[in-house]
Amino acid sequence: MTASERSASPWRNPMVWLMVGFPLAAVVAGTATLVIAIRAGGNDASTDDVRRTAQIQTTELGPDERAAALKLSAVLSVHNTDGEAALELLPATGAFVGTPEQSSKIRAQPLRLLLQHPTLAEEDRELRLLPTATGWRVEHALDPSHDWRLQVMPEGGAWRLRARLPAGQRGVLLAPAVGEPAVGEPESVPTAAAKPSAEPAPAPAK
Repeated sequence: MTASERSASPWRNPMVWLMVGFPLAAVVAGTATLVIAIRAGGNDASTDDVRRTAQIQTTELGPDERAAALKLSAVLSVHNTDGEAALELLPATGAFVGTPEQSSKIRAQPLRLLLQHPTLAEEDRELRLLPTATGWRVEHALDPSHDWRLQVMPEGGAWRLRARLPAGQRGVLLAPAVGEPAVGEPESVPTAAAKPSAEPAPAPAK
């Protein structure tokens, strides 16, 4: 071995850099992934009330069941024009349009409108719908570029209506998450079974 080979630094050997570089890159990538995961905070939390039964988390459906008992449903209309940006809730069925005493009581109170982004919790919004002669209304410019999960309820959350507004759509029917099918949704009709023919089968040709 020559004197120049003995004095040569091992860091000039490419294999040494490969042996050191790959583990170091793995450590850096793992640290970056951990930081991103901590900052993201995991999945967005659900706004539904939940309860735990035998270590199983279940959604509290009390408000939805009460809305189904009252047969409530309503239509949310999106107004996004140059001169108007508003959301309007129009009563459709149930106690909303029942007896004057019942409907006037439920329609006289403001409502909470929850707008939930499908993936980003920081984009969620809560608006206050104020009573009008035809229903409820709030001035708000809704972003139509993606879907929205909607929830409507009174102060205190006695009942609740839900819907999903697809991207670009200007209206949707809100209904309880349980109970009867939503208005306009056709119910399945059982197909009648075919009755056997009373006529005898023709005799086979000889």
